Amino acid sequence: MTDCGCDKAQKDLEEYLRNEICNTRHADITEHLENCAECRDEALVATTLTAVVARACKEAAPEDLRDQVLARLRTEQATHH
Repeated sequence: MTDCGCDKAQKDLEEYLRNEICNTRHADITEHLENCAECRDEALVATTLTAVVARACKEAAPEDLRDQVLARLRTEQATHH
């Protein structure tokens, strides 16, 4: 296999991390990441950020905050009708 280069690896990184690219491109990027610390670091940042966002999306707001937001929305809607 040939190294796909930093530009190509970084351009396709998100699809690569979600396993949404063909096997050939996946193998090329895997090889590139094995040999390029800069792109490997970028992949680690992207993976970490995705995990943090996914974790945050699973968390629920405290019930009082939820109630306050809903009450405020109702007030805003009532004043704009």
